[in-house]
Amino acid sequence: MNIIIYLVAAAVIGWVATEIMHDRSNLLINIVVAVLGAFLAGYFLSPIFNVGTINDAITIPTMLLTLLGAVILLAIVNLFRRRR
Repeated sequence: MNIIIYLVAAAVIGWVATEIMHDRSNLLINIVVAVLGAFLAGYFLSPIFNVGTINDAITIPTMLLTLLGAVILLAIVNLFRRRR
């Protein structure tokens, strides 16, 4: 059940990250990339900032950390898209 909650929350945050990045080239792919960014943020950024993940609890710090990871990964993907 936690994985479903995680995916739904990450998808919503992915949509917010797409809105922040002003990139509407392919919304579905952006949301998938943002979900992956949220997942990676849980593993890499969570220990750095000493904040739990969405699986622990859905709080404002965990949502902001997830949003940060999604925005970072979207920015990296956009860099590679523009180089082509």
